[in-house]
Order: sequence, then C-alpha cells, then structure tokens
Amino acid sequence: MIEIHKEKHFLELGELALESGATLRQARLCYQLVGQPNAARDNLVLVPSYYGGTHWGSLPLIGAGSPLADGEHCVVLTNLFGAGWSSSPSQAHATQRGADFPRIGLLDNVRAQKQLLDALFGADWTLRLVTGWSMGGMQALYWAMAYPERVRAILPFCCTARCWPHNRVFLDGVKAALCADAAWHDGRYQAPPQRGLRAFGRVYAGWAYSQAFYRREGWRELGFDSLEALLAWWEADHLAQDANDLLCVLDTWQSADPARDFAVASLAEALGRVRARTLLMPGSSDLYFTADDARHEAGLIPGAELRVLESDWGHCAGGPGRNPAAMAQVFAGMAELLR
Repeated sequence: MIEIHKEKHFLELGELALESGATLRQARLCYQLVGQPNAARDNLVLVPSYYGGTHWGSLPLIGAGSPLADGEHCVVLTNLFGAGWSSSPSQAHATQRGADFPRIGLLDNVRAQKQLLDALFGADWTLRLVTGWSMGGMQALYWAMAYPERVRAILPFCCTARCWPHNRVFLDGVKAALCADAAWHDGRYQAPPQRGLRAFGRVYAGWAYSQAFYRREGWRELGFDSLEALLAWWEADHLAQDANDLLCVLDTWQSADPARDFAVASLAEALGRVRARTLLMPGSSDLYFTADDARHEAGLIPGAELRVLESDWGHCAGGPGRNPAAMAQVFAGMAELLR
C-alpha cells in the first residue's frame, strides 16, 4: 500500500480573474500529490476538498481499502478557495481580507485546478478519475462540464451539481444563525463571533445526519457518550474555523448553478456537456443533497449511472473514512471506474 504523509504545497497564481468580474489578488492554491505520474500522464486522479475541511480530510479516500492505495495512480488533492488554506478571507491580500474578499464560484476553483495540473504535468495530461464528497463531488461534476475532453470518469458522492432550493434554504438557516451574533458586524468583527459559530455548528448537526441516525443513537459509533457531547464537538469544530471563511465557501456552494455558470439555456444543456463515464452516489438519507435531486440530474447526464449509497448516516455517510460500510460502497464504485 502506498505510504501517505500529510503535506501542504502551494501554487502561486498571481492575479486571478474571477467569474464575478473581480480579481483575486496574489491568489494561491493549496494542494498535495500522492504517487507519481506515468509517462503518458494519464494515471491522474483529482480529489477536490469538501465544505468545512481541508485536503487532509480526503486522504482516507486513498488509504486502506481504496483502489487508489496500490500506488498505480498519481492523486492530486486540492483545497477550495475560501476554506483557509488556499486564498481565503482569513489570509488574503491586505486589500481583500475578511469581508472584502471577492465572491468565488465553483468554476473559479475548477479553472484554478486546471492551472495547477498544467503547471505540474505540462499541456498533455488526462484525468482518469475526479471524485469527492459533498462540495468535492460538485467540483467533479463541474470538471466534467468544463473540460469534457480531459476527464475519463467521475464519481461524485453525496452531492448534486446545482444547489437545489431546499438545499439553499438549509444554508440560509445556518448562515442566519451565525450572523445573528452581535459580534458579527457584517463580517468586520474584531474578535471571532463565538456565539454565532457555536449556533452554526449546532444547527448544522441537525442536518448532517438523518433522523434514523439520531433515533438509534448513532453518535455512539463515533465515540460520543451522549447526544450533548456530539453537539459540543460540532460547536468546537466550528469555533476553530474563521467565520468569513465559512460563509465564503457556503456562498460558493449556494450559488452553484451550471446553466448560469456555463451560460447555457438550461441545466439539461449544461449537464449534457459531460462525456466522462459518470457514477453518481447520493446518500439514501441525505437531507439536503437528496437522492431525488441527484436522480433528476443523473437523467440529464449522457450515460450516467446512479447508485444510492445506503446508510442512515445522512450526508455524513460519505465523509471520507467515517463509516466503513459506506466507504466500501464508494470504493467498489471507484474500482469499477478505474478499470
């Protein structure tokens, strides 16, 4: 099995033109490589990061049990703009810090990742697979629409390409919980809005898992001895993050609209651009990236297969390395696509 170490590397992108018309100053993209490219540069696998996490959180996707653990592939892991390690409100150019950070779209992330691959591997390369959980999967779908000639297969799990209305309402709710803190000051806070961050985490926990997960006390499988201990962990996890960073990436997620982003007449036309072999794996009990929404999108992607990830862990079923049974389903799909 390939040996994996936690690493952080950066590509300096300079002045990066964004879809919004703004320019991200002194842009940088954080990434890590695991494995080596072959001579043809066609053994590349891209794993973009998910909401609230860094690329280190995706390392279990290439660990024990994964078809990527054999060392035959060169895996590129990237970090979303706004999430803290790539250019973000918390560590931007002085003129764009905090509330002054520009809006970032999914297509901005994907185009920056394309620059990274060009810088690393030259002009001639192919992505054998793009995969990821949640917003990582959204980026996989955008890759297949933006660069159909570069992508052989995609495996997005627990996600959709568009942020559908109920998903958007969920995000409005957690955002409102954070911004209700008097210390928020429209993002120009002098000290972290701790009450808002705690509320954000506690509200989010109600959406992250399913009703069945809570009913059968699934939090015990995570090592918590009480429901309150689980909620305290969610509070602490969000207290460790920058509020402007959280809402920057939330806005990227919430604004996902392929028809608009690719300047076409409909979602069907945007998803019709996909030429990669596509396996969509929505979670059976996901409360916001629902299986029904994913099924609708699968019907718009040429040749796409939908395989529901059976779990009562809700959205968190797809969290890399969190649920062995769910990961086994993801790895099986991954192995098929890599063959």
